[in-house]
Amino acid sequence: MTPAEDPQNPPAAVEPRPLPLVVRWLLMAFAALCLVLAAIGVVAPGMPTTVFVLMAAWAAARSSPRLHRWLLNHRLFGPLLRNWENGRTVSRRAKWSATAAMAFCAVVILLTAHKPWLAGVAIGSMAVVLAWLWRRPEPPQGG
Repeated sequence: MTPAEDPQNPPAAVEPRPLPLVVRWLLMAFAALCLVLAAIGVVAPGMPTTVFVLMAAWAAARSSPRLHRWLLNHRLFGPLLRNWENGRTVSRRAKWSATAAMAFCAVVILLTAHKPWLAGVAIGSMAVVLAWLWRRPEPPQGG
């Protein structure tokens, strides 16, 4: 029996090759851009926050362990990211917050859109996102 076949001594996990420096810097720049856009989304109606935080975490996980740890431990973003990383779950509170924000944006769009078809496309897009969001599982109550 070779060492690779020994059930008492499983083979070690293969470490992925480190990314080239240029790719890591590009991913860090992308993560920073996504964080700026997420910060804008916190205060600007109609601008998403969650999707930009998720993209920033994805890029940071591949380019900067320090930034990724900071995001996971962040007071606002951390719970969202940990839920997403642990089973692609979304809390009910986050779902209701997104629903309220999109409903507000839909009203603003209805009141200000110059072309009804454009309002329909925007509101239809938000409805599709909300349908997807509400189909996401919720994290376990104890976690």
